[in-house]
Amino acid sequence: MAAEAKKTLIMRIYQTLDKYSDENHPLKQQDIIDILERDYDVLCERKAVGRNVSYLKEMGVDIETDARGTYLASRNFENAELRLLIDSVLSSRHINSTHSKQLIDKLIKLGGYNFKSNVRHVYSVKDWDKSQNRDFFLNIEIADEAIEKGKKITFVYNRSGVDGKLRAKDVHTASPYQMLLHNQRYYLMLKDDKYSTVSYDRLDKMTDMRLLDEDAIPIKNIDGFKNGINYKEIATCLPYMFSDKPVPITIKCANFMTDELYDWFGGGFTAMQTDDEHFTASLKASPQAMLYWALQYNDKVEIISPESLRAEVVAALKSTLRLYGAE
Repeated sequence: MAAEAKKTLIMRIYQTLDKYSDENHPLKQQDIIDILERDYDVLCERKAVGRNVSYLKEMGVDIETDARGTYLASRNFENAELRLLIDSVLSSRHINSTHSKQLIDKLIKLGGYNFKSNVRHVYSVKDWDKSQNRDFFLNIEIADEAIEKGKKITFVYNRSGVDGKLRAKDVHTASPYQMLLHNQRYYLMLKDDKYSTVSYDRLDKMTDMRLLDEDAIPIKNIDGFKNGINYKEIATCLPYMFSDKPVPITIKCANFMTDELYDWFGGGFTAMQTDDEHFTASLKASPQAMLYWALQYNDKVEIISPESLRAEVVAALKSTLRLYGAE
């Protein structure tokens, strides 16, 4: 065996066990020898295999050897964890199909050769509803660097055309603060130079993002954020990521709406039974978001207060009736 092969043998044996073995697929020493020659053009003897497996165990690698053979007993990710990550990539609308496939292939490799046969469904990735924006991962890198360095960014914000393709709308310069995954969408929390308040823009709608040398406006300088970012409030009070200030809201709901309230607001509400079929919930949320939320569940939810929001719901319902000629 060549000197270089001797130096790399322990790594090649680890790679072989990592790729091809698990508790249900142990490898005999001859299997390892055959794979080393086939995949890596490395020749070795049985004694060398046994000796290097022992070295790997001494180094803390979780390897088991029994009458059936030798196998990697544990990995950084369990199969169930990898499935969860893969399904998350598949169902994510903000990652385009090409990047989804590349990311899924990387995740599959973490599970080894035998894991791959159990995730055939991932090859339907092109059938899923995906973003067309190829800048998405680059946007994440640039935004992350800008946040870390406290610098501004510039970008083009786009809207989707009727053909599903992005159309440039306008150019923005902004101070970025945080990337947020919310309702299966990736948002960038930022302060646009054009506006006085914080907004939440979709990262998958941004193109041509660039890092600027200009210092970002500290978030503590913005009204309502003197204590920094309240992540719980963002998660429970902004169901549609509108940027208006959350206010106390009371709603009356049908009993079966409890699951929807927990799905949208977590534990950020208090509820009291009002009759056999309804309960009243008190929560804090964006009025703009609650207008759309109430309309979504129209005959199942009634806005009790504030009165101004209740009036907006009534106006929106009347407008809808006019649209259908049913007023």
